[in-house]
Amino acid sequence: MVFRGQTLGKYRIIETLGSGGFGTVYLADDTWIDKRVALKVPHRQNLDFGDLLREPRLLASLNHPNIVTVITAEKQDNVFFIVMEYVPGDTLETIVAHDGPLELGLALDYTSQMLNAVEHAHQQGVIHRDLRPANVFVTADKLVKVGDFGTSRFLEIAAHGTTVIGSPPYMAPEQFEGRAVFASDLYSIGVTLYQLLTGGLPYDTPAPGDIDRLRRGELVTPPRIRNPQIPSVIDQIVMRALSGEVSARYQRAGDFLNDLLNARHEIVRRPVAAAAAAVAPGARPAAARPTPPSPRPITAVRRAPATRSGGRDATVGRFCLHCRKPLPARSARCPFCGESQ
Repeated sequence: MVFRGQTLGKYRIIETLGSGGFGTVYLADDTWIDKRVALKVPHRQNLDFGDLLREPRLLASLNHPNIVTVITAEKQDNVFFIVMEYVPGDTLETIVAHDGPLELGLALDYTSQMLNAVEHAHQQGVIHRDLRPANVFVTADKLVKVGDFGTSRFLEIAAHGTTVIGSPPYMAPEQFEGRAVFASDLYSIGVTLYQLLTGGLPYDTPAPGDIDRLRRGELVTPPRIRNPQIPSVIDQIVMRALSGEVSARYQRAGDFLNDLLNARHEIVRRPVAAAAAAVAPGARPAAARPTPPSPRPITAVRRAPATRSGGRDATVGRFCLHCRKPLPARSARCPFCGESQ
């Protein structure tokens, strides 16, 4: 339908970036302003899309640094497509496949940025429905960008609701019945965090007969069993996110995020307390030195070795102590709320 070198209006197709069950994404040049963009072209083009423009308009209203921006929707040469921000860099799927389990601070950093994105979208009434590592991009400066926000819902409407939306390994039990709610996205983030911490999924892809067991939580192996280095408080947070019953799960992304932030502070404080208790009797205590400032949320417990461009430097991804939005490197004041850091 669309091929390299083809021009759709002002967009010239450069190459295919990926394809899924509902559409194909292409890298393209906006020839008017000489800027690269991503075009998502639904496979089904024989539908009346006139009434569906409400959804792209809603998605275009999402304005958050952790969300891939939806610019517009167009129809050129009888091809309907969605124009999105192009984000160069690795996906979390590529990073985990290459590096295996991530360092704890980095895994929490990436997850917290995802939760910031989801919290903003949920406040606008938008459910993602297909959150997974393949839809999460990491830029060269370690900023997380969640892609395909709401596009799944757009395509679900286009398909007249005949297909369940999502990727089975990351889907909450209720999604297999076609009932996605805000907490469904948080379940998917729980599966993603599990994968970042362990390098694997909490269970094999559920078969149709496994849905009741999935709802009862019988399929999930706690992440700490897979990776004993995971602190128990993080293990408990992941298991709550993976609760099969919606009512037992996190209901708001902000609650999930707050628990991660509090756990991060607790984890950072423990080595300090242990070091203080280990001072030998009669020895001059190290506390005579100036007391270091309180740790910032979602920075690293330790530095992870940098490898590929996906960026494994765990000291990045600082968040404002006041508004929890991502901070530029080494900034002393939040550009969003103006609070000193």
